[in-house]
Amino acid sequence: MNILVADDEGVIREGVQRTIAATYPEFRVELAASAAEAAEIMERMPVDIVLTDILMPGMDGLEFMRISQRKYPNVKWVVISAHSEFAYAQKAIRLGARDYLLKPIGKPKLNELIGTLSEEVGVEKEASRESEFLRNGLKYLREAVFQRLAAGLDIGKLDLGPFFESHPVYYVIMIALDAGDSQSVSLEHFIVENVLGELIEMHGDGFVTSFDRKSLLGLVTLKEEVPFDTLLGELRVHLKRYLKIPFQLLHSERMDDIKEVPRVVGQFRQESASGSFETMESGGDKAIEIALHYIKAHYNQDLSLEKVASIVFLNPVYFSQLFKQKTGQGYKEYVISLRLQQAKELLGNPSLKLAEIAERIGYQDVRHFTQVFRKKYNMTPTEYRMGARTPTGDDHEGE
Repeated sequence: MNILVADDEGVIREGVQRTIAATYPEFRVELAASAAEAAEIMERMPVDIVLTDILMPGMDGLEFMRISQRKYPNVKWVVISAHSEFAYAQKAIRLGARDYLLKPIGKPKLNELIGTLSEEVGVEKEASRESEFLRNGLKYLREAVFQRLAAGLDIGKLDLGPFFESHPVYYVIMIALDAGDSQSVSLEHFIVENVLGELIEMHGDGFVTSFDRKSLLGLVTLKEEVPFDTLLGELRVHLKRYLKIPFQLLHSERMDDIKEVPRVVGQFRQESASGSFETMESGGDKAIEIALHYIKAHYNQDLSLEKVASIVFLNPVYFSQLFKQKTGQGYKEYVISLRLQQAKELLGNPSLKLAEIAERIGYQDVRHFTQVFRKKYNMTPTEYRMGARTPTGDDHEGE
């Protein structure tokens, strides 16, 4: 039994792992701090049960569950949350979660739930093992052959007539992702594969396969009543919602000759190299929302622009521009304001020393803290504590 625990709080991940290991030592428990790490684990090994936190960097647990269900229909999902709001639980159950656990998680409840779900998984595996093996084998063979064909590579003596007989006419789609050489796009790959695959199943027949590290290909034969523009429009909307990096959406005209695929894909690659990328709309809003939540929860830790941008999978320069656009403040200015607002509250406690306050808000050097405070409020922390009047007017950035 393989279990995945996805939560950005290390103490929760490790606590769940210890609890399960103590009762079910034969189970394998993998840990992920984000949806991106969870996606990588699910790609490289079969997972039977996923326990996912709702709020995680990059993509929340409910969205991760929703886009994963097409590719992993047999996985049992359990949602973890620090919030008791009924709306969260209601949405989780509606999306297919088997249960909803509140932090702190009780050991008896967790062990009972894992026992119940593991029994269900065992029964379902036994019933579907052979048919699932055959189905997955054919799926991977089809996608591997199409990937080699699209790249112009030799496919040996395989007869493509029967292979594509279910696609007498079809469209080819390429999604290219804009990522730096060092940036992992595993979560973005996962998102595209599941979103496009879901739309293909909804509107016709076909499949999605990875073409290279930064692009995926889809082949779709549409139902007669579905215009191709409908699928493209829905795909673009979903990608703008979920992706945190710019992308390109390239597509062919209607095709009926499989031998033309390498030429068409070659044209895609040329267009991608010289074309512009689409930026995120609501996806950008979501990224900043997650970033703000993270900053407020970790204001006393390292909050470099580069670190927070990486948490929401955005290029630092783009993240800085988007942050200013969405909040009206520069990133550094926002962090300083948040930290110093916390400092003002702590200064109301006379038992706290300045060095303690500085450390609690993320400054290891009390002199640096004093300089930043003086520059922003035109008075020292000690003067503020003694009741000096805070001046009106614009605050000044500094750090």
